[in-house]
Amino acid sequence: MVSACLTGCPCRYDGQSNTVPELARLHEQGLCLTVCPEVLGGLPIPRTPCEIRGQRVISRDGTDCTPQFVKGARLALRQALQQGLRVAVLKARSPSCGAGAVYDGTFSHTLRQGDGLFAAMLRREGFALYNEENFQVLLH
Repeated sequence: MVSACLTGCPCRYDGQSNTVPELARLHEQGLCLTVCPEVLGGLPIPRTPCEIRGQRVISRDGTDCTPQFVKGARLALRQALQQGLRVAVLKARSPSCGAGAVYDGTFSHTLRQGDGLFAAMLRREGFALYNEENFQVLLH
């Protein structure tokens, strides 16, 4: 499973992508399932950026987007489990997909330890988690 934004899908909060050519090729060859939990949860493109504050996902304008993030994460997890997947390459630092480090909720680009909502669900299910900065170990 790969975060859709990493394969070229313009689904980031700002309507852009974070294309990684190797991951885009995997997608083009039909070798990975791509998901964007935020879009699956009903959030629009573009959308106000969000960060995790405590146990909630809050947008920069103060809107609580936790229900959409949880819904999307559950739908994406269901897809992964139905396909028998056990490995995910996720967008680093994202409030959905960040694994190991996410922004701290102050919108100051400050990182803290922790996982995004989707990454946390995958970790609890025993998935191996990678991001665009370290996935290359999977290709060798």
